[in-house]
Amino acid sequence: MSKLIFEESISGGCGAERRPDGSRDGCILPKSDIPGKDFSQLIPSKYLRVKDAELPQVNEITIVRHYTNLSKRNVGVDDSFYPLGSCTMKYNPKINESIAAMDGFAKMHPYQDTQASQGMLQLMFELGEYLKEISGMSGITLQPAAGAHGEFTGIKLIRAYLKDKGNPRKYILIPDSAHGTNPASVAFCGYSPIEIKSNDKGNVDLADLKSKLTPDVAAMMLTIPNTLGLFDNQIKEIAELLHRNGSFLYMDGANLNALMGIMKPADAGVDVLHINLHKTFATPHGGGGPGAGPVACNAKLAPYLPLPVIKKEKDGFSMDYNLPKSIGRVRAFYGNIAVLVKAYVYIRILGGTGIKRVSEIAVLNANYIMAHLKKYYPTAYERACMHECVLTGETHYKKYGIRTLDIAKRLLDYGFHPPTIYFPLIVHEALMIEPTETESKQTLDRFIEVMIKISEEAENNPEVVKSAPHVCSVKRLDEVAAARNLILRWKK
Repeated sequence: MSKLIFEESISGGCGAERRPDGSRDGCILPKSDIPGKDFSQLIPSKYLRVKDAELPQVNEITIVRHYTNLSKRNVGVDDSFYPLGSCTMKYNPKINESIAAMDGFAKMHPYQDTQASQGMLQLMFELGEYLKEISGMSGITLQPAAGAHGEFTGIKLIRAYLKDKGNPRKYILIPDSAHGTNPASVAFCGYSPIEIKSNDKGNVDLADLKSKLTPDVAAMMLTIPNTLGLFDNQIKEIAELLHRNGSFLYMDGANLNALMGIMKPADAGVDVLHINLHKTFATPHGGGGPGAGPVACNAKLAPYLPLPVIKKEKDGFSMDYNLPKSIGRVRAFYGNIAVLVKAYVYIRILGGTGIKRVSEIAVLNANYIMAHLKKYYPTAYERACMHECVLTGETHYKKYGIRTLDIAKRLLDYGFHPPTIYFPLIVHEALMIEPTETESKQTLDRFIEVMIKISEEAENNPEVVKSAPHVCSVKRLDEVAAARNLILRWKK
């Protein structure tokens, strides 16, 4: 490899022609408009290269083709079904992107004066009001940047309240069907987690809960619906037990896509919850962009919310910093603004009726898949699921030497992203499938057809499943070697 030439050329700006020395132009820069100066005079010597960077000689079209071809190898919601359980990989309407990219939103500066930010403050205030209505809560902050950040914020509110009363307590109870971030958030806030077992219905084991509900318990973190895809119909009883103990009920709201417009967490006794805008409210998820995890709480915890809180006044909107009991900021500025804008647009377009319909169809789609596949991949618990279903590949396929991992890899050959596997941990060889409400019946039927075909392959031709994928650019990887022999530094 030799250096990539960066200099003015007469090749028309595309760098398509070879230069006399055989090199190619990948980028053409204009002449410096600072007379008598070159880069060595403008940049401190300690930042200048001693030797040229070893970059390939490539012209513009080569670069474009390289990255375009790489992009075609990616899999996302825009080009395929993405049934990743517990992640709510729904389609993101493009109108959300267009509005968030408008100059009035995209070019705002976070230090802009409040009088010049009234539109943005109104949007944030109204978004907060919508989320309070959906959750039934009386206070909210939009600051948290993701779900786990929301967990951290919610637990900090509980700790601040209890500390204010003289005893922050020591423990937080976490069911074995909870999201994996819960114990980490608990530890990060200075508490120790205590695991609560599930019963034979996939609900919290109340006997185990009662035995561990001591005066030192600050709260319980309950994922509703839980990672088994099930709604714990004991939630009111759980809330009553906690409240009699002076403890709080924290709801992990990452699965709110199953409940919107159907059940308000506050009505069930929930004191505080986080809401994943990047899941439930159709903003890009994961590598598609940043997240947002607003935290809504009851009146008891509201005085401890992060500052500032947006307030509506007679002559507009303001940011209230007069919160003496506040836990303080939990992130720079006011939240991931673009994500907030997209969620606001999503809610405004759907309205209350549409929001409820989203959850109804999400639950219907998951039960449709479960009903068709449970003959081939038994359910972990024989009951109606919510927005996702948890099946197992262990019962039927272990005798053929087939693992859930093999089934997931084989799905790639048929053009489907695999569902979540091996989670939740309490289900052996788990297949966790969340279709969301944005998938058509035709797509679900095709997925069901492929899953049944893989089931037949596992019985009649197991080797083709064990060696999958066969059509991907990258074939079966050695996961054990990758985990044990990490390459953390590139060597020439």
